[in-house]
Amino acid sequence: MFLRQSAVGREPLAVTMSGVRLGERALQIGLNDPLIASVLAAKPGLSGHSAIVVQDEASGERAKSAVAKSGAFVEITVSSLEHLPFEEGSFDVAVIHNREGLLTTLGAAGSARILSESRRILRSGGRIIVLENGTASGFRALFRSGAAGAGQDAGDATIRGLEAAGFRAVRTLGDRDNYRFIEGTKVDLPK
Repeated sequence: MFLRQSAVGREPLAVTMSGVRLGERALQIGLNDPLIASVLAAKPGLSGHSAIVVQDEASGERAKSAVAKSGAFVEITVSSLEHLPFEEGSFDVAVIHNREGLLTTLGAAGSARILSESRRILRSGGRIIVLENGTASGFRALFRSGAAGAGQDAGDATIRGLEAAGFRAVRTLGDRDNYRFIEGTKVDLPK
Protein backbone atom coordinates (compact mmCIF):
# COMPACT_ATOMS: atom_id res chain seq x y z
CA MET A 1 0.00 0.00 0.00
CA PHE A 2 2.65 2.53 0.99
CA LEU A 3 4.53 2.07 -2.30
CA ARG A 4 1.55 2.92 -4.49
CA GLN A 5 1.44 6.37 -5.99
CA SER A 6 -1.74 8.41 -5.78
CA ALA A 7 -3.60 9.08 -9.03
CA VAL A 8 -5.31 12.10 -7.47
CA GLY A 9 -4.49 15.27 -9.38
CA ARG A 10 -2.82 13.45 -12.26
CA GLU A 11 -3.81 14.49 -15.74
CA PRO A 12 -3.98 12.05 -18.65
CA LEU A 13 -0.65 11.35 -20.35
CA ALA A 14 -1.92 12.78 -23.66
CA VAL A 15 -2.52 16.14 -21.96
CA THR A 16 0.88 16.19 -20.29
CA MET A 17 2.70 15.23 -23.50
CA SER A 18 0.90 17.94 -25.51
CA GLY A 19 2.67 20.60 -23.47
CA VAL A 20 -0.28 23.02 -23.69
CA ARG A 21 0.25 25.71 -21.04
CA LEU A 22 -1.60 28.46 -19.25
CA GLY A 23 -1.94 31.58 -21.41
CA GLU A 24 -1.41 29.85 -24.77
CA ARG A 25 -3.74 30.02 -27.75
CA ALA A 26 -4.51 26.36 -28.42
CA LEU A 27 -6.47 24.77 -31.27
CA GLN A 28 -7.58 21.15 -31.27
CA ILE A 29 -8.39 19.61 -34.63
CA GLY A 30 -10.75 16.65 -34.64
CA LEU A 31 -12.08 14.78 -31.63
CA ASN A 32 -11.31 11.25 -30.45
CA ASP A 33 -11.53 11.18 -26.67
CA PRO A 34 -13.85 13.86 -25.24
CA LEU A 35 -12.13 13.65 -21.83
CA ILE A 36 -8.71 14.42 -23.35
CA ALA A 37 -10.24 17.24 -25.43
CA SER A 38 -11.95 18.82 -22.41
CA VAL A 39 -8.85 18.71 -20.19
CA LEU A 40 -6.70 20.13 -23.02
CA ALA A 41 -9.30 22.86 -23.59
CA ALA A 42 -9.04 23.94 -19.96
CA LYS A 43 -5.21 24.21 -19.96
CA PRO A 44 -4.91 27.74 -21.49
CA GLY A 45 -7.17 29.13 -18.75
CA LEU A 46 -8.67 32.60 -18.77
CA SER A 47 -5.43 34.23 -19.91
CA GLY A 48 -5.27 32.11 -23.08
CA HIS A 49 -7.66 31.00 -25.78
CA SER A 50 -8.94 27.52 -26.53
CA ALA A 51 -10.71 26.32 -29.67
CA ILE A 52 -11.81 22.99 -31.07
CA VAL A 53 -12.69 22.48 -34.73
CA VAL A 54 -14.56 19.36 -35.81
CA GLN A 55 -15.96 18.32 -39.16
CA ASP A 56 -19.55 17.33 -38.23
CA GLU A 57 -22.37 18.31 -35.88
CA ALA A 58 -22.27 15.01 -33.94
CA SER A 59 -18.62 15.61 -33.01
CA GLY A 60 -19.49 19.21 -32.17
CA GLU A 61 -22.16 18.03 -29.73
CA ARG A 62 -19.74 15.53 -28.15
CA ALA A 63 -17.19 18.33 -27.72
CA LYS A 64 -19.77 20.71 -26.21
CA SER A 65 -20.90 18.06 -23.75
CA ALA A 66 -17.35 17.23 -22.66
CA VAL A 67 -16.33 20.87 -22.34
CA ALA A 68 -19.44 21.74 -20.33
CA LYS A 69 -18.37 19.18 -17.71
CA SER A 70 -14.89 20.72 -17.47
CA GLY A 71 -16.11 24.30 -17.18
CA ALA A 72 -13.56 25.54 -19.73
CA PHE A 73 -14.22 28.47 -22.03
CA VAL A 74 -13.85 27.01 -25.51
CA GLU A 75 -14.77 28.11 -29.00
CA ILE A 76 -16.20 25.05 -30.78
CA THR A 77 -16.49 25.29 -34.56
CA VAL A 78 -17.91 22.84 -37.09
CA SER A 79 -16.02 23.30 -40.34
CA SER A 80 -14.07 21.58 -43.05
CA LEU A 81 -10.73 20.62 -41.54
CA GLU A 82 -9.08 21.25 -44.89
CA HIS A 83 -9.97 24.98 -44.71
CA LEU A 84 -9.69 26.12 -41.10
CA PRO A 85 -11.76 29.26 -40.36
CA PHE A 86 -9.01 31.09 -38.46
CA GLU A 87 -6.59 33.87 -39.31
CA GLU A 88 -2.97 33.16 -40.14
CA GLY A 89 -0.81 32.98 -37.01
CA SER A 90 -3.81 32.80 -34.63
CA PHE A 91 -2.51 29.99 -32.40
CA ASP A 92 0.57 29.00 -30.40
CA VAL A 93 -0.14 25.27 -30.51
CA ALA A 94 -2.31 22.95 -32.60
CA VAL A 95 -3.23 19.44 -31.43
CA ILE A 96 -4.47 16.99 -34.05
CA HIS A 97 -6.50 14.11 -32.64
CA ASN A 98 -5.49 11.29 -35.01
CA ARG A 99 -6.30 8.18 -32.93
CA GLU A 100 -9.22 7.29 -35.20
CA GLY A 101 -7.18 7.87 -38.36
CA LEU A 102 -8.26 11.43 -39.20
CA LEU A 103 -5.18 12.01 -41.36
CA THR A 104 -5.50 8.70 -43.21
CA THR A 105 -9.26 8.67 -43.84
CA LEU A 106 -9.00 11.80 -45.98
CA GLY A 107 -6.25 10.34 -48.15
CA ALA A 108 -2.86 11.83 -48.89
CA ALA A 109 -4.22 15.04 -50.45
CA GLY A 110 -6.67 15.67 -47.60
CA SER A 111 -4.03 14.97 -44.98
CA ALA A 112 -1.62 17.36 -46.72
CA ARG A 113 -4.28 20.11 -46.72
CA ILE A 114 -5.02 19.65 -43.00
CA LEU A 115 -1.32 19.82 -42.13
CA SER A 116 -0.81 22.84 -44.40
CA GLU A 117 -3.78 24.61 -42.79
CA SER A 118 -2.43 23.73 -39.34
CA ARG A 119 0.86 25.35 -40.25
CA ARG A 120 -0.93 28.45 -41.59
CA ILE A 121 -2.88 29.09 -38.37
CA LEU A 122 0.22 28.76 -36.17
CA ARG A 123 2.44 31.69 -35.26
CA SER A 124 6.13 31.50 -36.12
CA GLY A 125 7.66 29.17 -33.54
CA GLY A 126 4.27 27.55 -32.89
CA ARG A 127 4.05 23.82 -32.27
CA ILE A 128 1.92 21.06 -33.67
CA ILE A 129 1.28 17.86 -31.72
CA VAL A 130 -0.28 14.81 -33.34
CA LEU A 131 -1.88 12.32 -30.95
CA GLU A 132 -2.19 8.92 -32.57
CA ASN A 133 -2.33 5.23 -31.76
CA GLY A 134 0.95 4.01 -30.43
CA THR A 135 2.51 0.62 -30.06
CA ALA A 136 0.42 -1.69 -27.94
CA SER A 137 2.26 -3.28 -25.04
CA GLY A 138 1.52 -5.69 -22.24
CA PHE A 139 -1.92 -7.26 -22.09
CA ARG A 140 -3.27 -4.96 -24.83
CA ALA A 141 -0.69 -6.22 -27.33
CA LEU A 142 -2.08 -9.76 -27.08
CA PHE A 143 -5.45 -8.69 -28.43
CA ARG A 144 -4.49 -5.97 -30.90
CA SER A 145 -5.07 -6.95 -34.51
CA GLY A 146 -2.87 -6.06 -37.45
CA ALA A 147 0.78 -6.33 -38.27
CA ALA A 148 3.28 -5.57 -35.54
CA GLY A 149 4.93 -2.79 -37.55
CA ALA A 150 1.72 -1.09 -38.71
CA GLY A 151 1.78 1.43 -35.84
CA GLN A 152 5.34 2.49 -36.58
CA ASP A 153 4.51 2.86 -40.28
CA ALA A 154 1.67 5.25 -39.38
CA GLY A 155 4.04 7.29 -37.19
CA ASP A 156 6.60 7.47 -39.98
CA ALA A 157 3.88 8.61 -42.40
CA THR A 158 2.84 11.35 -39.97
CA ILE A 159 6.43 12.54 -39.62
CA ARG A 160 6.87 12.61 -43.41
CA GLY A 161 3.57 14.50 -43.77
CA LEU A 162 4.56 17.12 -41.20
CA GLU A 163 7.94 17.63 -42.86
CA ALA A 164 6.29 17.92 -46.29
CA ALA A 165 3.93 20.58 -44.87
CA GLY A 166 6.95 22.66 -43.83
CA PHE A 167 7.26 21.80 -40.14
CA ARG A 168 10.79 21.57 -38.74
CA ALA A 169 12.35 19.64 -35.86
CA VAL A 170 9.71 16.95 -36.37
CA ARG A 171 10.13 14.10 -33.92
CA THR A 172 8.34 11.43 -31.98
CA LEU A 173 8.15 12.63 -28.39
CA GLY A 174 7.09 9.29 -27.04
CA ASP A 175 5.17 6.08 -27.57
CA ARG A 176 3.47 5.01 -24.37
CA ASP A 177 0.12 3.83 -23.02
CA ASN A 178 -1.08 3.06 -26.55
CA TYR A 179 -0.43 6.67 -27.64
CA ARG A 180 2.21 8.07 -29.97
CA PHE A 181 3.05 11.77 -29.64
CA ILE A 182 4.60 13.49 -32.66
CA GLU A 183 5.70 17.13 -32.54
CA GLY A 184 6.79 19.67 -35.13
CA THR A 185 7.56 23.40 -35.08
CA LYS A 186 6.62 26.11 -37.52
CA VAL A 187 9.74 27.97 -38.52
CA ASP A 188 9.43 30.89 -40.91
CA LEU A 189 12.57 31.12 -42.99
CA PRO A 190 13.84 34.57 -44.01
CA LYS A 191 12.79 35.60 -47.50
